[in-house]
Amino acid sequence: MDANTRPWWRYAVVYQIYPRSFADSGRAVAEPGVGDLDGLTARLDHLAWLGVDAIWLSPVFRSPMADFGYDVSDYCDIDPVFGDLAAMDRLIAAAHARGIRVLLDWVPNHTSNLHPWFQESRQDRTNPKADWYVWRDEPATNWNASFLDHRPAWTYDEQRGQYYLHCFLPEQPDLNWDHPDVEAAMHETLRFWLDRGVDGFRMDVVHLIGKDYADDPADAVGKGWSHVTFNDVPITHERLRRIRALLDGYPGDRTSVGEVYLLDEQRMATYHGTTDAPELHLSFNFRFLWSPWEPGGLAALARGTTEILDRHGAGPTWALSNHDVPRHRGRYGGDELDARMAAVMLLLLPGTAFLYQGEELGLVDADVPPARQVDPGGRDGCRAPIPWDDEPLHGWHADPWLPFPPESDVRNVAAMRADAASILHWYRRLIALRRAQPAFHSDAVTFLDGSPGLFAWTYPDTAGGEWSVYVNPTDQPQDAGGRLEGATVVLATDPSLERHALGTGLPARVALVAHRA
Repeated sequence: MDANTRPWWRYAVVYQIYPRSFADSGRAVAEPGVGDLDGLTARLDHLAWLGVDAIWLSPVFRSPMADFGYDVSDYCDIDPVFGDLAAMDRLIAAAHARGIRVLLDWVPNHTSNLHPWFQESRQDRTNPKADWYVWRDEPATNWNASFLDHRPAWTYDEQRGQYYLHCFLPEQPDLNWDHPDVEAAMHETLRFWLDRGVDGFRMDVVHLIGKDYADDPADAVGKGWSHVTFNDVPITHERLRRIRALLDGYPGDRTSVGEVYLLDEQRMATYHGTTDAPELHLSFNFRFLWSPWEPGGLAALARGTTEILDRHGAGPTWALSNHDVPRHRGRYGGDELDARMAAVMLLLLPGTAFLYQGEELGLVDADVPPARQVDPGGRDGCRAPIPWDDEPLHGWHADPWLPFPPESDVRNVAAMRADAASILHWYRRLIALRRAQPAFHSDAVTFLDGSPGLFAWTYPDTAGGEWSVYVNPTDQPQDAGGRLEGATVVLATDPSLERHALGTGLPARVALVAHRA
């Protein structure tokens, strides 16, 4: 597919926002210190300056917040802690005015137990929504729920006198997608937001919308593993094809990004469908996200994933952090240089790049004392609020709901924007290069063979030259096999290398982008 005809999402930089922790507006709210939509809108210029193509918002729908928005009580309204529908309309309009698209987080597998659908369903066994959720007289499987160590995914409801399924918290009952009215109702929630102008959806654990109710392996259940990574059912693909048709029926290349939490690229790739029967537009690559900071292993994963997805006519996605996992700088050892090298890898691999808010500041997780921990999955540290300046509240109007990350006095937007050598400017330079050079929108990537300590790949440019990307986080120089010789360094984590031609070897502890005419 030619880069000039591909849809925007195929080579976009998408910036994930966890709205509770991004920015508050200071308006009168029930929960001061919680980020809101007007606060986000007021900070859009930061994202436009950074150069991102789209934002993905973690859920802002009405919710009792048992899982901080992933327990939805109304898919077609905004929770008052974030604002209202008018605030969302303002955000969409302001983002679009800056050339930034907006993706919402859609949660199709489960609702809140306070959703009116569930409240009606649990009344008795004969009401109109009696079968909208998964009810059984006895637990039908041995499945474990997520977040609940060794706890079953079935809870008894006294009112109805049956067990209901919840692959996550008991406050998150699973919808029964086998009932056609459930599928139709969930399609209507998509149309509601598409009609308001959103550009697509991140689809939470979307591979769970089909289930076969077979037991999970006994040894995995005994270890407390949840059912989520085992669920891979053919009927899901039929449902995804219908969702894809709905999205493709709207103008403007509306898109879907699936959270398919299967740690096998071959299985994950099938959720893109085929050219004749497409399913998800994009799907997250969790093996890459969780992989250690080891160049040989990352190179093998990137090569393998790209080849697998190419056979499905799909493009890869790359992410290193999100709201569910410890920030990658900390996972990689805490050195900012490693974070800068990782940014080269993330932003210049072929495909779609996902940044998590604060990644561009080089943040690590906050140290959240037990008294302030609130997340049922223990993910508070990576959800700490973004520091905007060096004032005591770091640009917030009230003390935020979680502590700030370490070094917020210097790792804040204002301080790093004023420092041209900061990691924030490094991200901006990489994104600008990615946007300016068509080569980085190309599928014609060649991953170079070499030593286990080197991760390197090349793209042809339109004038017959070649762009090369090299990442060497090791303490030893690496042999680039002659591909580096004579190329001029355009960007490098070691600024002294820029604008110089290199020989055959790549220095230790450096990542760079080079061009040969």
